[in-house]
Amino acid sequence: MKASDTKATLSFSNGGQNVELPIYKGTMGPDVIDIRKLYAQTGMFTYDPGFMSTASCESAITYIDGDKGELLYRGYPIEQLATNCDFLETCHLLLYGELPNEGQKAGFTKLVTNHTMVNEQMQFFLRGFRRDAHPMAIMTGLVGALSAFYHDSTDINNPKHREIAAIRLIAKMPTLVAMAYKYTIGQPYMYPKNNLSYAGNFLHMMFATPCEEYKVSPVLERALDRIFILHADHEQNASTSTVRLCGSSGTNPFAAIAAGVACLWGPAHGGANEAALNMLYDIQKAGGVDKIGEFIKQVKDKNSNVKLMGFGHRVYKNYDPRAKLMQETCREVLGELGLENDPLFKLAMALEKIALEDEYFVSRKLYPNVDFYSGIVQRAIGIPVPLFTAIFALARTVGWIAQLNEMIGDPEYKIGRPRQLFEGSPKRDVQPLSRR
Repeated sequence: MKASDTKATLSFSNGGQNVELPIYKGTMGPDVIDIRKLYAQTGMFTYDPGFMSTASCESAITYIDGDKGELLYRGYPIEQLATNCDFLETCHLLLYGELPNEGQKAGFTKLVTNHTMVNEQMQFFLRGFRRDAHPMAIMTGLVGALSAFYHDSTDINNPKHREIAAIRLIAKMPTLVAMAYKYTIGQPYMYPKNNLSYAGNFLHMMFATPCEEYKVSPVLERALDRIFILHADHEQNASTSTVRLCGSSGTNPFAAIAAGVACLWGPAHGGANEAALNMLYDIQKAGGVDKIGEFIKQVKDKNSNVKLMGFGHRVYKNYDPRAKLMQETCREVLGELGLENDPLFKLAMALEKIALEDEYFVSRKLYPNVDFYSGIVQRAIGIPVPLFTAIFALARTVGWIAQLNEMIGDPEYKIGRPRQLFEGSPKRDVQPLSRR
């Protein structure tokens, strides 16, 4: 990180001494003012709820230009990766900085494939959950529990431990998600198959039974692989920041990723695709396409609690690039399954058309995001709605672990410790009970 020749000068209207602050220039994006010494020089903190104007770290993994609707993994546009690469190639890119050549791809794929099984004791751990438990409740427990089974890769300061933990997490997440699903529906767990692809293996573990052979559909396999790629990383979002903050204490990688899973569970984050599909279900129940106008009217009404889910994004102020790819994938999957006339997809398209033409949404730049379509695709594949966020966690694991490893390898990293603007009671004395 190299400081610019230009510096920012902070001046005070009360005549206090001016403070010069270094400015850093990234490869892309806005310049960053370094305020690390601000408190030492002025006795003041900055105030930035939600960290909307604060860079919490230096990173070389993912870049988003919200105004242009651009998402880059290690410099590569998401559109090119989703079209020309598979998920494990993308994992290699995020973890090591470069796309693999043929030999590296074969070696990396074999390494991940050889770690897809989980300890048999995990089955018994699952039995402690109610059958109707939410999959994310189960996943939070299972991922955290991995640290109890793999003691040989829990030292976050050991690069070898971090690497094997990364491989284990990427390899075992599909197995854990499928086990959580099978447990809730009372079916036997299906073991991983080493002759299948990453996405194909997940489909097999999800939908196969011991009764008969399950044939993986190449279209569904590719669709799921694309969902994984599109969700693999997304810069310093809430769950990634949680993983970094948790990992900054020196906790083991499995615990840090479990913290990310817990954060992702929130409806404003990973639960958004579940919320978007539930919204479509509600409109469908109310009367379908004919009721969209009435629904839109409620969304615009400030006194109503009705929200348009799956539109707009904290970062993107343009069309989410992932949404376009997801829309294409949606058409492919529905075509493969003979669901082109699926009422929910027709409803989604009608809602999208109205929202993109209505001045209320256009002026607010509320474009469809990736969650709007990914829920429809997963539903068509046969994945139940409560499992959507667990699929998201599965895909995002590689991004979390790449970000965690990057932080630990940064010589400037410190344990996270945000400051506060205190508005509570000033110092006071405890009164005797009789005088309170």
